Amino acid sequence: MGSEGPAPPVTIHVTGFKKFHGVAENPTETIVNNLQDYMVKRGLPKGLILGSFTILDTAGQGALVPLCQTLQSAVNQDVNVSNPRRIIWLHFGVNSGATRFAIEHRAVNEATFRCPDEMGWKPQKVPIVPADGAISRIRETCLPVEDITNALAKMGYEVTTSDDAGRFVCNYVYYHSLRFAEQNGIKSLFVHVPLFSTINKETQMQFAAALLELLASLY
Repeated sequence: MGSEGPAPPVTIHVTGFKKFHGVAENPTETIVNNLQDYMVKRGLPKGLILGSFTILDTAGQGALVPLCQTLQSAVNQDVNVSNPRRIIWLHFGVNSGATRFAIEHRAVNEATFRCPDEMGWKPQKVPIVPADGAISRIRETCLPVEDITNALAKMGYEVTTSDDAGRFVCNYVYYHSLRFAEQNGIKSLFVHVPLFSTINKETQMQFAAALLELLASLY
């Protein structure tokens, strides 16, 4: 057998969201639109490949087709690579009431929107994926959430682990992404960020960059 040499690099694809009810300027749109240049200027660590950077509509059912196409695109790009897939989908969403970053451990198969999404959908106790059964069905990331949180906290960031991504669009996207990741042998993680008025833009950009570097090293 012998040595297999260095591990293949990790490709990280990133999404954020556009504006939605009550949040006219979504910080995740700014973070994701600027993250690639920010990472390049910072200096990319060995073993990290920057994939796609996509801003999603803040909508559930009405935006499902483009969401699925976005998730699929990461796998399609990788189809000719001989090494096993080392891909992570990293999703950023805003929690306007939060005072710290939250690394989300899981998503639940329930859409209960407190207000209509940007396409007017307002489901109540609807299964996100009916084929998965009850709205109580939970999917969890296979990434080490506690380790990620602890490492970022040691860097000085206000960050916590969360077991509740809500029941709005963030949870909706995370559930689909976790399901897709399991089916395709890749990984997925969702992170909630506060508003820029709570934690400023530069700190949030530094946090996002540190998270990408950490994920590449942990895979």
